[in-house]
Amino acid sequence: QGTFANEVSVEGDHLLVKREIDGGLETVKLALPAVVTTDLRLNEPRYASLPNIMKAKAKPLATKTPADLGVDVAPRLKTLKVAEPPVRAAGVKVADVDALVAKLKELGVA
Repeated sequence: QGTFANEVSVEGDHLLVKREIDGGLETVKLALPAVVTTDLRLNEPRYASLPNIMKAKAKPLATKTPADLGVDVAPRLKTLKVAEPPVRAAGVKVADVDALVAKLKELGVA
């Protein structure tokens, strides 16, 4: 297991995980399969340039239906009833702790 990874690279059938610790950076070699948790600095965002955005807009967008993929989208759940929750009863203000204890005993809570 590699935790707090800020750089991951594959070397044959092992992973090299560079992780940040209190004293600096530590490199750990992990056998695959491995569990790796990442640090916030692992990925750097890529920003699209305006020409690439315009090229993407010009590309045709292929539209497929669920039937093309062999997926059944018929609803499997049936809604039997929808109702609002019951209205809550109004509370009671008490003057002091003794009145609170008496009210709780009266309601059978304490």
